[in-house]
Amino acid sequence: MSPRPLTVVPVPGPGAEDVLIGPDGTAYTGCADGAVHAVDDDGRRITRITNTGGRPLGLEWLPDGRLLVCDAHRGLLAVTLDDGAIETLAEGVDGRPMVFCNNAAVTAEGVIWFSDSSTRWSVEEWQNDLIEDTCTGRLLRVAPGGQPEVVLDGLSFANGVALAADESFVVVAETGHRRLRRHWLTGGLAGTSDVFVDDLPCHPDNIARGSDGLIWVSYASPKDPTLTFLQTKAPPWLKQTARRMPDALKPTPRRTARVAAYDSDGALVHDLEADATSWHMATGVREHEGRVWLGSLAEPAIAWFDL
Repeated sequence: MSPRPLTVVPVPGPGAEDVLIGPDGTAYTGCADGAVHAVDDDGRRITRITNTGGRPLGLEWLPDGRLLVCDAHRGLLAVTLDDGAIETLAEGVDGRPMVFCNNAAVTAEGVIWFSDSSTRWSVEEWQNDLIEDTCTGRLLRVAPGGQPEVVLDGLSFANGVALAADESFVVVAETGHRRLRRHWLTGGLAGTSDVFVDDLPCHPDNIARGSDGLIWVSYASPKDPTLTFLQTKAPPWLKQTARRMPDALKPTPRRTARVAAYDSDGALVHDLEADATSWHMATGVREHEGRVWLGSLAEPAIAWFDL
């Protein structure tokens, strides 16, 4: 099957990493320059909502209608759409600032589940964390008015976060080890964790529950043999040597635009590849009423295709 054609929607900023869709079809994305933009459903009008002064990554809706922004540098932020006002919800854990706040999912009661990808390397040095395989990523939760608490740690580059349709469990992507981890919230397994999907064909990035109830996964890059070798067989000195190389010589995502979707049992429902000629590196995905929207850490644009 040939790759699906993509509709590319440029935005006025580099690295439109994630994408979120509003009830009216408006798309929201955050860029490397700190700006958060709203894009009309036809792509013709783009409005800057705010500038966080940091690096916005994952986006979600809060129950009060504000936009939740996972800012890699500043933590969890709540943004009012009308005036762009910013409230900091959480910037650290146990008195220590987060290094790499990445992605989130929000329950109906307003509990925020979110990831901190690394306690050693920032978003600008994400390749180093994967090379060293620090396994310092964390899944955290914060209740309204509460303080963040670590629920899972030791994760290999904790990334996307999504809730099951019935909120019985939360899933977090481990980019480094190409798997999805599940933490049970209700039922007899509540409080325990297991593997939701293992041995993915690509390195997962952001994940999100779609309007179809499926858990959608963005694939930033196919499996990289060099990265796998560095993580599993390379001695420490070789990892350090690789880390000191220029970014262009480090393991780099191969050009692709691919996403997948899984049901609540972890069964694969969709595995879809789009044309990566003019747009690539899907790091955000959002299915909304049959349209699949994509964000990219590498592109100054979001993109979409219809199912």
